[in-house]
Order: sequence, then C-alpha cells, then structure tokens
Amino acid sequence: MKKLIILLGITFCISLNAQDSVKDSTETRWNMFKYDIATIFKGVGHSYSRPLHWQGNQWAQFGAVVGGTGLVYLADDNTSRFIRNNREGVPQFIRDYGEFYGSPSNNYMATSGVYAVGLITKNEKLRRTGVLLISSATSAGLLQQVLKSVVGRARPLANLGKDTFDPFNSSRNFHSFPSGHALLAFTNAYAIGKQFKNPWVKAGIYTVGAIPGISRVWDGQHWLSDMVFAFAISIATVESIDKYLDKKYNEKYNDQKKMVSWNLNFGPGQMGVTVNF
Repeated sequence: MKKLIILLGITFCISLNAQDSVKDSTETRWNMFKYDIATIFKGVGHSYSRPLHWQGNQWAQFGAVVGGTGLVYLADDNTSRFIRNNREGVPQFIRDYGEFYGSPSNNYMATSGVYAVGLITKNEKLRRTGVLLISSATSAGLLQQVLKSVVGRARPLANLGKDTFDPFNSSRNFHSFPSGHALLAFTNAYAIGKQFKNPWVKAGIYTVGAIPGISRVWDGQHWLSDMVFAFAISIATVESIDKYLDKKYNEKYNDQKKMVSWNLNFGPGQMGVTVNF
C-alpha cells in the first residue's frame, strides 16, 4: 500500500503539470514503446561516452567535484558522527521513507509507473520524463555499483574508520562509496524537478530527494562524502541524458535558461553546497 501511494503521488503531480502536452496521435503505443526502449539504452550509452567529449569547462567542473568531495572526506569522521548522533531527533516516518524510497526495487517501480502513465495516455511529456528517469537511474546505478566494488570503502558501521579501503572485497561492509540510496533517489528528484519552472517547487522536490541519502548517513551505512559524490553523479547523469533526449522528443525542458545552478563553497571554517535560483 505504501508503494502504491507513493507511486500514485508522483504520477499525479507530474500529470498535473503535463496535462497540456497530451496530443492526438495515430502512432500505436507499441511503436512508442519500442522507440522509448531503444532511446533508454541509447541514452545510457550516451551518458557513458560524454567524458570522451569533455572540454576545459567540463574537466574543470569534474575537478571541482572531486576536490570538493575530497574536502568533505577530510571531515567525514566529525560530520558523519554528528549526523548519526542526532538520528533520534528525526521523526521515524522520515527515516522510514529514506530507507524505503532509496531502494532499487521501489525506485524502478515508481519510474516505470510514470512512464506507463505517459504511454497509456500517449502523453509525450510524461513518456519523455519516464525515459529520462529510467535511463538516468540505470546509468547512474550501474556506475555506482562498479565504483562501490573498485573503491572498496568501509562503511561507518564496520568501525574501521573513514580511511579503510579494500578494493573488490565482496562484503557489503566495503561498499560504502558512493551511496546507492542517495544516488537513485536524487536522480529521480532532479529529473522530476525539470517538469517544473517554479524554483521553490524544485527546491522542495530536491529536498525530498535528498532525504534517502541523509537517512543512510543517519543509519551509519554511509559517510557524508559518499552522499555528496552520489548527488554529483545524479546531476551530471540527468543533465547529460536530458540534453540527448532533446534530439529524440518534441517536448523539451531546455528551451528556457537554466533556473538552478549548483556550486560547492569552501573557505576557512566553512564548507557546503549553494543552490542558486
């Protein structure tokens, strides 16, 4: 029942925003489905090939993300301990939501539901959103699985410290970096946020999408830097695939100037992320 309620809530919100996009079409749903499935696979491939086309600005941004994650990493012991120590002050339903929505099975049920509504109603905007959600989650999800194994970082609950790494260790205790729950949930939030122009609505969606990542730090499953880097992967993946989909669908989210920018801020005694609307 919980899964059904969340799924209906997501599709209802998106449907309200996409009502004006329904068009009469003689194209069959089967042809739409075949086209969309092919586009999902191509979108995943496109996202993985982007680094081969990066230029100066893109590499500078990548360097900033790596450097920022490194600075967060240096403070992981203190920040992650502080977040865990304040866990009991967080309402139980928020902690339960974070664990529930960040799981891969629930994630794909929700994203597939969005796409199914778009296909059934022949709503191109919803179909495109579903394709963006599924392809972004697939691309980012596969990447994080590889990184977890290659990096082999010990989870906080392993009580081995933030500096313990054992690459290719099959134990889940060494699959901390990056956070899968944070990545999948925020990928969804960032993609869904593109449906809306109001910056406050976007901020609310991003906040809800960040809860699963924070909940994993509360529970000692991840360090703060695991969550930060997961968010960066989510944003980069969604942006890459979204621009690719501009060439595949008439409905576009990128016609207007970007309304949200993300900046990492570091200075004496301060560290954080700034979102500009």
